[in-house]
Amino acid sequence: MAVTIKDVARAAGVSAATVTRALSNPEVVRPSTRDRVKEIAASLGYHPNRAARGLITGRTGNLGLLVPDLGNPFFPSIVKGVQARAHEADHAVFLADTDEDPAAEAGLVRKLAKQVDGVLLCSPRMAEAELRDLAAEVPVVLLYRRIPGVPSVTAEFLDGMRQAVSHLVALGHRRVAYVAGPRSSWANRERLRSLRTVAKGKVQLVETGNVAPQFEGGVSVADRVLAEQVTAVIAYNDLVALGLLHRFAARGVDVPGDISVLGFDDIPLSAMVHPALTTVALPKELAGQAGVDLLLRRQHKERRELPTQLMVRGSTGPA
Repeated sequence: MAVTIKDVARAAGVSAATVTRALSNPEVVRPSTRDRVKEIAASLGYHPNRAARGLITGRTGNLGLLVPDLGNPFFPSIVKGVQARAHEADHAVFLADTDEDPAAEAGLVRKLAKQVDGVLLCSPRMAEAELRDLAAEVPVVLLYRRIPGVPSVTAEFLDGMRQAVSHLVALGHRRVAYVAGPRSSWANRERLRSLRTVAKGKVQLVETGNVAPQFEGGVSVADRVLAEQVTAVIAYNDLVALGLLHRFAARGVDVPGDISVLGFDDIPLSAMVHPALTTVALPKELAGQAGVDLLLRRQHKERRELPTQLMVRGSTGPA
């Protein structure tokens, strides 16, 4: 016979209402009681009925997650973090790929709105005004995008760029190129702003223009980077950096002997290529977990910045 909520309540010595709150709104239950209820529910094999719970609490037990491109190795780690933390909170995750289309984002959020308790928007491409309108309709948390008044999780880009530039300066580099990402990308604007700030007075910064945030973007700009006669290049992300490495190798340019290459993100591939890519690691799984925490707590104006870390590998060397 199936275990009921009354069985859990009886075993835990609490009311059925307390069991419901402990499993659906754990933040309102005393931690010791909540943990005891969860432990007993797990031991008895009790699984709450989501539809019934929704009628009682007004919540679905579902979260939405939108990412711009699941083909980009940066985003699956965020998805993994979101799913892990949602599972801990007994929530399911509905995932959608917007294919880098800003017009698709708002429509997908509104389609999901009735089926979820809130939506995590990862690196959304839509305009700030549209995001504000959307956040007024649906509980939203932004991952790697920030606008005032909307809860968000980002990384300390300024410190990450400081680490990158300090590393290159210590190796003797004084003329450094930056390959930018899409003009519409908030992350690109933040990275470029941070780089300009920390490079001032330390290196001569050469900006080579904007490219698609993909391997092909790096390939397309590599010859232009070499023409600038720089001794190092910082790429918008690791995929662009890998494209640079590929084109440099095709032209017989030694990395890091002739030019150093530094990426951003620390995707798994960055440690698998030769030479392994020096990169600024962003907290991906942790960002996903933090986003779920903000969404479930409904902290409407909270903003979190997570630490970055420079991963020194074989693609950077003395000028």
